[in-house]
Amino acid sequence: MFTGIVEELGEVTAVEKLGDASRFRLRGPVVTEGARHGDSIAVNGVCLTVVDLGEHEFTADVMAETLNRSSLGALTTGSRVNLERPMALGGRLGGHIVQGHVDGTGRVLERTPSEHWEIVKVSLPEALSRYVVEKGSITVDGVSLTVVDAGADFFTISLIPTTLALTTLGFKQPGDPVNLEVDVLAKYVERMLGPNAAAQHREPSA
Repeated sequence: MFTGIVEELGEVTAVEKLGDASRFRLRGPVVTEGARHGDSIAVNGVCLTVVDLGEHEFTADVMAETLNRSSLGALTTGSRVNLERPMALGGRLGGHIVQGHVDGTGRVLERTPSEHWEIVKVSLPEALSRYVVEKGSITVDGVSLTVVDAGADFFTISLIPTTLALTTLGFKQPGDPVNLEVDVLAKYVERMLGPNAAAQHREPSA
């Protein structure tokens, strides 16, 4: 489990295409400190497994399902990425509960800078819109953020200077893809209430 608090802005140092998969080598001195084979590291919000370690670098395999559902397939050598290690048991939950399981992708629609922060508008797939609410939580490229406005096919987020300086969201431009993970609690609530809501809908009113 992750929290959406990015630890490091890393870099893709190599990409190897393997047919229905890809192997990425990524540089991240902070997240590789103490890392071992089999550990998990979130890359732009996608939970990946460490398969090899080098000096300040790690290698991870990405299968077709992940490449198709996320924006990792667009990464090339030199791409910057957000990196985060899993939360330690007993650690502070600085952001919100993040699984590292991307639900889909959106695209940056526009950026509106102000003196001390920046508002970014992101497209929202129709299938995910019901999980996104004003002032709720959403993960964008692995960054835990609060939704400012939520529309049927978009949402906006407000980025503080720290987020702009230390994550990929500081330089994403209109048209660029971003990984989205909605709040898992909303999905569980929908799953639990779904059958009951359907049954109530079929029952005649009193």
